[in-house]
Amino acid sequence: MLLRARSSIPACRVSLCENCNRCGTVRSVEQPRPPSCASVTWNPQHAAPPPPMLMSCMPTPVDRAVLFTYCVLQAETAANRICKVLAVNQENERLMEEYERLASELLEWIRRTIPWLENRTPEKTMQAMQKKLEDFRDYRRKHKPPKVQEKCQLEINFNTLQTKLRISNRPAFMPSEGKMVSDIAGAWQRLEQAEKGYEEWLLNEIRRLERVEHLAEKFRQKASTHETWAYGKEQILLQKDYESASLTEVRALLRKHEAFESDLAAHQDRVEQIAAIAQELNELDYHDAVNVNDRCQKICDQWDRLGTLTQKRREALERTEKLLETIDQLHLEFAKRAAPFHNWMEGAMEDLQDMFIVHSIEEIQSLITAHEQFKATLPEADGERQSILAIQNEVEKVIQSYSIRISSSNPYSTVTMDELRAKWDKVKQLVPIRDQSLQEELARQHANERLRRQFAAQANAIGPWIQTKMEEIARSSIQISGALEDQMNQLKQYEHNIINYKNNIDKLEGDHQLIQEALVFDNKHTNYTMEHIRVGWELLLTTIARTINEVETQILTRDAKGITQEQMNEFRASFNHFDRRKNGLMDHEDFRACLISMGYDLGEAEFARIMTLVDPNGQGTVTFQSFIDFMTRETADTDTAEQVIASFRILASDKPYILAEELRRELPPDQAQYCIRRMPAYTGPGGVPGALDYAAFSSALYGESDL
Repeated sequence: MLLRARSSIPACRVSLCENCNRCGTVRSVEQPRPPSCASVTWNPQHAAPPPPMLMSCMPTPVDRAVLFTYCVLQAETAANRICKVLAVNQENERLMEEYERLASELLEWIRRTIPWLENRTPEKTMQAMQKKLEDFRDYRRKHKPPKVQEKCQLEINFNTLQTKLRISNRPAFMPSEGKMVSDIAGAWQRLEQAEKGYEEWLLNEIRRLERVEHLAEKFRQKASTHETWAYGKEQILLQKDYESASLTEVRALLRKHEAFESDLAAHQDRVEQIAAIAQELNELDYHDAVNVNDRCQKICDQWDRLGTLTQKRREALERTEKLLETIDQLHLEFAKRAAPFHNWMEGAMEDLQDMFIVHSIEEIQSLITAHEQFKATLPEADGERQSILAIQNEVEKVIQSYSIRISSSNPYSTVTMDELRAKWDKVKQLVPIRDQSLQEELARQHANERLRRQFAAQANAIGPWIQTKMEEIARSSIQISGALEDQMNQLKQYEHNIINYKNNIDKLEGDHQLIQEALVFDNKHTNYTMEHIRVGWELLLTTIARTINEVETQILTRDAKGITQEQMNEFRASFNHFDRRKNGLMDHEDFRACLISMGYDLGEAEFARIMTLVDPNGQGTVTFQSFIDFMTRETADTDTAEQVIASFRILASDKPYILAEELRRELPPDQAQYCIRRMPAYTGPGGVPGALDYAAFSSALYGESDL
């Protein structure tokens, strides 16, 4: 009180002995200073002048007591100011270190995760790829959600710190290189892109492996069937039994060869199918493609040899045909009809055992229709079988009737009656098995359709709900009616409703997992995918948190700057009026128009100076918070670097430096130690060992220089 009451007294210079408590000598300016006394010069810019009673040349004991009290009060005032400034600076540094730590941890997690998501090394088996898909689901459900919250909290902490720095007239916080909010957002975007590409790759790889395994099994079946059929054919074609055979035997060999050629032609399609399947397996990068190619090459080489040997044997038989006349037409007829029928049965067995992959009810219905058409041809095939058996029965009847001494076996065909009967029985056994598998697949497709409809019903409700909430939050952020606390309560209610809605998202995630486990890859009942819902949900959470933080920042600014609610509403109305895009941001031209409307006389230099205050990062836009800071900056009651320097000068007894002992005597221990640790050594004139430069330290606190 004494200091404030006498702040208007004219300046005066008084010299006091250093040990004023011992001698108490007070002199006027004109009196000569004793050699044992040090001079203390009072400056009106630093503190209030001494009481008028001390201006006397002959001080009394009362004068000395008043002077002592005045000095003590002056030191206490300076110390309190320094404590306040240092406390604010210490809290800001703690928040900066916390931001650096959280940013480093989040960026490190993103750095570790992106290579994993970018790894496109395919697996050889379906089980291994399913394991990768399960690991990816665990990442989406367990590992990523906490990091989304950390990212949101990091942005909130950064905005809060910047607000505190502006309120306390400190320079804006600039994080370490690579740890800006934009850097984190960029890293997060790269993570999202890698994540999206990884999931698409997983699903495509599973489809590829599914197709590959199906083709590989089909290749093995067809190759085994062909190899069984082709086994020993080369040795038969290399025989020269016609050289010592009779005419009947030669003609029998010729007819048998004709039947073989018919059989060979019937197998041409199968060989082409084997080659086509092998080519497709190579295109799909089948892991055992080397063995498939070797096996296919052997089959093709053998097929070429069979064609060449078949042609050579036919030419040899035709050369000796003129010498041979006997032939058994019944055997020939049997061979010509039995070979195609035998080949038809083999093809039917392959079709009945063929694996099928369908993804809709229409596809399985098409297979069922084709199967029903196949069953409709069985009576005709049975008639053909009975006709072939009748031919063989006629052969045996003729042999018995005419007592012919030849074997009843057919010399023109390798197909036997037992083989025809066994394969026909096999076909009849496979038909009901095929019926059952098709009906089971039809039931599975119906179940998949129910899953699609169930997912679509929820997604079609959740998607519009998220969009509606986003629009409500956007509208509430630009409202100018009502107190900020009311807006905060409304946003908190929105946040509460959104959090309560999380159960619907979890349920949709469960349905989506069931769909993926069922290998359902499309859904015609909805345009929403789980990825769309996830992105919308995360954006909604981020938006409500950011909006709440903006209102909290406005409340903090309003309370710190002493802004009334009416003023805040006026600021909001002005901002909304010049926010042409209605996105919560003004570009430079909008802001210039706003300033001109408020009466500012702006030149280019002045406008450039103002823009460095409201848009320090040069983003080209002005936020509502920056607009409020600018409007209240000139009326704010905040400490400055000059005031802190003046306070330190008082503690230092008007010296340009201060000693550690003086800091420990006047300040609390922790803040004294803080100053000692941060203050640079004084290098100016008149310095002593251990002198500290409080002027440089005070300037650094407000960003006016670097320590």
